[in-house]
Amino acid sequence: MHIPESLQDLADSEAVQFLKRPKTILRIFAGVFSLIIFSSLLTDGYQNKTDSSQLHCVLNSNNMACSFAVGAGLLAFVSCLTFLALDAHESRIAGTRFKTALQLLDFILAALWAGIWFVGFCFLANQRQHSPPKEFLLGSSSAKAAITFAFFSIFIWIFQAYLALQDLRNDAPLPYKRSLDEGGVVLTTLSPPSATSPINVPSTGPNNLNYASSALSPYLTTPKAPRLVMMPES
Repeated sequence: MHIPESLQDLADSEAVQFLKRPKTILRIFAGVFSLIIFSSLLTDGYQNKTDSSQLHCVLNSNNMACSFAVGAGLLAFVSCLTFLALDAHESRIAGTRFKTALQLLDFILAALWAGIWFVGFCFLANQRQHSPPKEFLLGSSSAKAAITFAFFSIFIWIFQAYLALQDLRNDAPLPYKRSLDEGGVVLTTLSPPSATSPINVPSTGPNNLNYASSALSPYLTTPKAPRLVMMPES
């Protein structure tokens, strides 16, 4: 294993450059927020009431609210890890179409997660507001943490969608930019001819002089055989 000789070598390493990318930083923050959301409600989100031993969700005793937060947080965490791994191996992706498809999928999922966390924040905050005070002895701080980081996750995923859209625009293939080696054909951007540089296109009509000369060229260039002339005897 290569050990950097100085801090400058460490700063210039590929791992540090990868971690300094804005997309990587946002994915790490999104993963940490998702981890806090589902872990806080998974550990302390289900408590028993003072008069019962049955476990209930601390958010208005609505088990659907805790299940939604735990499930969405877990899926978002796995999504962040998956795309972090894909970003780390981005240089090894050779196909342009496959890379474009991944960028499009990244944008769609980021926009989808932004909408999910917006709905989730509103849902969790509403259930928290309707929860009776002092109904549970524990779990109040876990519910507040889940709601808070669900709110922050909205902006994190919006920024991720913006960066994915920028990458999609920058790496999208442009028309007339590709060269074709077959037949020596090169496609370039078409531009109308200007008045200062007219393009002389040869005419092939029957009234053109070149057309007439080319049509009569076989008769003009073919040599004629010599004629024998009979001379009268003197």
